[in-house]
Amino acid sequence: MSGASPVDVLLIGGGVAAAAAAEELRAHGFEGSVLLASRELEPPYHRPPITKALLTGRCEREALALREAGWWEEQRVELRTRAPVMSLDVATRSAKLTTKEEIRFGKALIATGAMVRRLRLEGAALDGIHYLRAPGNAMSLRADLAGAEHVVVVGGSFIGTEVAASLTALGKRCTLVMQEQLPLERPFGVAVGRFVADLLVRHGVQVLGSEDVQAFEGEGRVQAVVTLSGRRLPADVVVVGAGAIPDATLAAKAGLAIGESGGIRCDARLETGAPGVYAAGDVCEYDSVLHRRAVRIEHEAHAIAQGRTAARNMLGAATPHADVPYFWAELGDWAMLEYVGTAGAWDEERVEGDPAGGSFTTWYLREGMITGALTVGRPEDLERARARALVAAGHT
Repeated sequence: MSGASPVDVLLIGGGVAAAAAAEELRAHGFEGSVLLASRELEPPYHRPPITKALLTGRCEREALALREAGWWEEQRVELRTRAPVMSLDVATRSAKLTTKEEIRFGKALIATGAMVRRLRLEGAALDGIHYLRAPGNAMSLRADLAGAEHVVVVGGSFIGTEVAASLTALGKRCTLVMQEQLPLERPFGVAVGRFVADLLVRHGVQVLGSEDVQAFEGEGRVQAVVTLSGRRLPADVVVVGAGAIPDATLAAKAGLAIGESGGIRCDARLETGAPGVYAAGDVCEYDSVLHRRAVRIEHEAHAIAQGRTAARNMLGAATPHADVPYFWAELGDWAMLEYVGTAGAWDEERVEGDPAGGSFTTWYLREGMITGALTVGRPEDLERARARALVAAGHT
């Protein structure tokens, strides 16, 4: 590639995984050149506040930044926003940005994250239907809420439940519609699902489980959500939280293997089938030494941990990624849910404490071995669950 710009490490993606990798490289004394190329409009930022503090106006988008503006220059990390990698050749160690600039790299990290899953239904293009993934999405929703009274939230995941809580705190009438019977039931079981549903209902959210959205109605702008059962739910605004899809298109076009969950297949060290090319974050499907199978985990804390692991292995550490996944959800000021382990990787749940009283822990087991724990108001249990040996050794 005559005329291509050389760089020692190319970080592809503008999320926390790439940012953590850059920080870890410098923390371990790496002196080579580092380029972070991102499709994002702004430098790497924290994503969890988008559905909470940013949406409710408790903070503005500048507060989401991972690092102060001068940090990137101080650490000699070249930051290119609005300049994603559009093609990658792992054989020649080359990449091309949308700016048409060609990059020649030594090692690379693919951390392209995930894209929101959009509903392909009648009326889905109407104004007033929102998806939340980036700060700009939250700002657009905030502006649209000014004259809205009733909001329909589609999806019983973290996004749906957190948005319903946030909008209720803003004084909006919210209806939560989901395929599952209870919110968060699929990954965390009936006890947690019932606790979350009861909590939302007590604060005024209408929770409709076992419902599929069939269409959106309106003339130019959404006015109602229609379900398969025949319900017609008035809606001034709709927020869809239907999950996310790994953004593995670049990797697939480069000939890298894609796993069953749609993520980039990596070994336990987060290295892809191309030597020196790693993956981290929502797009990484890796051989987990803890779970003894290939997993893909979507959460900011885990993406940060993976970015650090990939960076250390770029420097020759050759160690497997063995962090016990940790993540959390805030339902307004009403409750904090904290979890360690792998969501959904269980066949038995054991509940300790009092869910009705808002203080309990659900322990998750698979074939009699502990795989995780979710706690509300019992931090002492979380500390026990966070011990790596508890999950890795599979204590009963």
